[in-house]
Parts: sequence; C-alpha cells; structure tokens
Amino acid sequence: MTATYFAVILVTLVLMCVYVIGFLSENLYNTEKVDMFAKANVISMSVAEQWADNPQLSALRFEGIVNNSLAGTSIRGVITNTAYTVLYDTNKESALVGKAFMRDVLKQGIDGEQAEAYSEANGIKLLMVSVPVEKNGSIVGGVYLAKTVSGIESTISETSASLMIFSAMIVALIGMLSFGLSYIITAPLAEFTRAAREISKGNFKYRIKVRGTHEITQMAETLNYMCDELGLLEEKRRKFVSDASHELKTPMAGIKLICDSLVQAPNADPEMIKEFLSDMSEEVDRLTRIINRLLVLTKLDGAVSIKPEPVDIKALADRVVRKLEGMAAAKSINIHRLYAEKEFEPAVLDRDKIYEAVYNIADNAIKYTPEGGDVYIDIQLRDTFTVIRIEDTGGGIPESERERVFERFYRLDDSRSRETGGTGLGLAIAKEAVTMHGGTIEIADGAEGGCAFIIILPSVPYTEARG
Repeated sequence: MTATYFAVILVTLVLMCVYVIGFLSENLYNTEKVDMFAKANVISMSVAEQWADNPQLSALRFEGIVNNSLAGTSIRGVITNTAYTVLYDTNKESALVGKAFMRDVLKQGIDGEQAEAYSEANGIKLLMVSVPVEKNGSIVGGVYLAKTVSGIESTISETSASLMIFSAMIVALIGMLSFGLSYIITAPLAEFTRAAREISKGNFKYRIKVRGTHEITQMAETLNYMCDELGLLEEKRRKFVSDASHELKTPMAGIKLICDSLVQAPNADPEMIKEFLSDMSEEVDRLTRIINRLLVLTKLDGAVSIKPEPVDIKALADRVVRKLEGMAAAKSINIHRLYAEKEFEPAVLDRDKIYEAVYNIADNAIKYTPEGGDVYIDIQLRDTFTVIRIEDTGGGIPESERERVFERFYRLDDSRSRETGGTGLGLAIAKEAVTMHGGTIEIADGAEGGCAFIIILPSVPYTEARG
C-alpha cells in the first residue's frame, strides 16, 4: 500500500509540475512576445510618418524614434527597406547600416505579416519579431526586433527547482503519512487473514480483537459473528451426523442380529424363519422411512424457492385425513373435520410441501393419542393468513420441550417413538416446509389435555394472485 501511495503521489506531482512549468513558460513567452509586437508596431507607425527617400535622412529621423521606444530594454531594433538594406540598427558595433540584412522572420514581415521566430546559438535563445512598415497603402520596409530570453529561461529554471524541492517535501510527508496509514489498515487485515486461515482449518472459536476505525470494527464484528454462526452450524452438522448414524445403526443392528440367528439355526422351524423374516422386513421398512425422511430434509435444505400454485386447502386436508383413516381406525381414534362445512378460495401455496407438513403433524397426533381418543383438524382464515389447527387428546408436550420437538431426531419419549416407528424427523420436515412459505408453527395446550399444532401461512387468494 505504501508503494501504491508513493506511485500515485509521484505521478500526480510530476503531472502537476509539468503543467505548472508549461503554463508558466507559455505565459512568460506570450507576455514577452505581445510586448515586442506592441513596440514593433509603434515603431512601424512612427517611422512610416518619417520615411524619406534619402536613406541618410531616414536614418537620422529613425534614431530618436527607435531609441525612445526601446529605452530601458535590451531589445535590438533594425529597420530595413524592401531590399533588406539596413537603414537603422541600434547595435552600432555590427556596422550593418547600408548593408543587406537577411532573416526569414524579416522576410515574412516585409511580405506583410506579423512574424515571430525563435533561434538558439551558443546557448543563447533569441525571440525575434517582425512587422511591415506601410506608407500610403504600400509596404516600404520592415521593423525587426530581437531579444534574448535568458531571463525567462532563468525564471523557469528557478521555478522548476522550487517545485522539485516542494515536491520532494510533499513526497516525504506523504510517504510518512501513507506508511502510518498503511500500517493502521494492513495490521487489522493481517489479523483478518489469520482468522480466515483458522476458519478454513475448522477453528471456529478464533476471535478477532475489535479495534480500529468504524469500518474495521464492523468487519471484525462481522467476521466474529460469522465464526459464531459457523460454529453453531458445525455443531448442528456433527449432531445431525451422529443422530443419523445412530438411527441408521439401530435397524441395521437388528437386521444383522436376525441374520446371525438364522445362520446359527440350521434346522430352524419354518414358523420361526417366517417370524424372523417378518421382523427383518419391519426393520427394513423402518430403515427405508429414515432414509426417505433424510432425503426430504436434504431437498428442503437445498431448495432456493417454492413452486406456488393454486391449492384447495380443504381438499388437501381431506386427502391427509383419507391417508390416515386406516391408522386412526386401528386405534379407534376419531378424526373430526371441523372445517367440513366451510368453503375456501384456492390459495397460492406449494402443494407438496404443505401436504407433507400437515400430514406429518396429523400423523404424530394419531401416533401419540391413546386408543379411543380424538384428533381435531380445523382450517380458518385470518386476514391474509391461512391457519390450520391440528389438536389431539394425547399426553401433551411440556412447555420446556416445545421448541426442541422441531429439532431433527429429537423425540420426547424415545421408547414410545420406537414402538410407533417414529424417526424424529417429521416435525423438522414440517417446520422447514412452513418456514419456506414465510409461515410459522405454534404449539398450544389442547382443550382436552393434549396439545394443538397451529400452522400459520401467509397466503394470497388465487383470484388476487392471478389479477
């Protein structure tokens, strides 16, 4: 980061210096050029009024005009006729009066242009300008002025040196500041890097010390929160794997025991073999149920969206009742459809997921209701919510256990669950399905001592969804 700051500042300062020097140079040269053109035009108009055919007379008249115009300057002035013969020259030592004086810039002036040019010889740079001398509408000669611009070059050199010193001071100051700033920024980033490495190794207990600027503090808090969530997720994953392994191991152990018993009884009675195979079939069925429930949970975990469609909620509940009537009849349990006389508009829901949720809860209600008991199923509409209530007359669920019953593989009565073939996954599947719809499941005390599961689903009538 320090190198980047240095590079950015250095490039900025170089561009600034180039711009300032270029602007200053152009401005100084333009100012000098405008001043010389002004003097040349004043001289041109003045000598035009004093122009005479006699060169000697003209030279005498021109001397006062030119010297007065160029007084106090180091400008050299030359006046020639159209034949480039020098009529007057401020540089007496050159002895050019009466001789030819040829310059490209002078030729342009005599041709009628206001010309300028630069030349450099022996390290001396000259600025030259030329304007025509007009009399009675015709060009009779030209005015040539020349001046060294070493003063301008000296000013530019001094300014450049000052800018370089100033730039060096800025670079040094910015360097110290950027080094300090980069340390302030990169030190926490280095700690974030260490945290990322620890997390990648599975160490979710690693924590970053929260300090620094507001943004850095937010990043540290976010990363620590992520570690907490990953730790909880890892704990749930391990518990799930442990529970799933335990659940799968139990029927497998039963199957293995039955097989070993058959192998160790070569002359087994056919009735005993039939009984063993029946037990093995039950264990296989149980194993199949566990696997199927795990597959359902896997699909729910991986789902990114539901598939909404118009659903007749009354018909869905009737389908669940028909599916469970045989099980209820075997225990002399009465299923009461309290919604039977009601009518509902089709609601936009995922049919399969809600059916699975209602079925699992109703199935549990029948399993945990004693023989001769009752199960009540009702449907109500509350504003934009569909409420499905499934109530039983079983033993109920203690208040302290109501949150845990939705955990995977959790069973309130483990021994009874094994008798009823429970896997501890039904309620977990139901909650996942309802949650995906943005709904909730509540548990309340039943009117006759059991418990009531209340499914609350935000639903839009099909007529509104279609419109």
